[in-house]
Amino acid sequence: MIHPTAVIHPGAQIDPTATIGPHAVIDGAVTLGAGCVVGPFVHLTGHTSIGARNHFHAGCVMGDAPQDLKYQGGPTRLVIGDDNVFREHVTIHRSSKMEEDTVIGSNNFLMAHGHVGHNSRLGNHVLIANGAMLGGHVTVEDRAFISGNCLVHQFVRIGTLALMQGGAAISKDLPPYTIARGGVNSLCGLNVMGLRRAGYDAAQRLELRRLYQALFRYRGRMNDALARARLEFTSPAARVLLDFFAGNKRGVCTSGRNKPGLEE
Repeated sequence: MIHPTAVIHPGAQIDPTATIGPHAVIDGAVTLGAGCVVGPFVHLTGHTSIGARNHFHAGCVMGDAPQDLKYQGGPTRLVIGDDNVFREHVTIHRSSKMEEDTVIGSNNFLMAHGHVGHNSRLGNHVLIANGAMLGGHVTVEDRAFISGNCLVHQFVRIGTLALMQGGAAISKDLPPYTIARGGVNSLCGLNVMGLRRAGYDAAQRLELRRLYQALFRYRGRMNDALARARLEFTSPAARVLLDFFAGNKRGVCTSGRNKPGLEE
């Protein structure tokens, strides 16, 4: 199950059911779980803990040092869950400080040449398409979809079931269930298809559509819109969106109709 050209440090903990391809390099502080497949020229390094049944395609680099000038070389960590797919040349860096890990959940699909920066946290069932880049300290919640060549600024949060269209860029938080369109920090509606696939029924989708209009079509102050919405919308799905705003520190993406000169 281990190709003779693979280079594996004797201190690495490799489950006997794992498959290691040609010219892969696995360093000493790596733990590799059951049923994992490590493709050719993959480099697993740093204090990296990997769960079961992950598939690393050719050229992936997992757990390398963070691209952070403040990093002082400590044994920081990358933690990866189960059943993830990392396509060709995906790179994920370990954290830049001891008290916080870079964390990848389970059942995620990261396509070719994607990058996840240090101290970032991905939930479960996240899809990141080719060439998308996430800066450090980014949080991506469950079932988010980040399309090809998207750019996500450091410290940004992406809510559950949010969608970024191809080439979109955000430096503010992207609320749950919404779509970021091309350009910077601009919304263009709800991720209706994602909601359907996730099992949200017509009544739930209608309520979220009304909530979206109450928040992002309101012409006054956002705090006033939030106060009104909290009184009117009380379902669990609506609370997810409203509570997301409570943790906002960078501002949130907004609808183009609230910006003079822009139309959807």
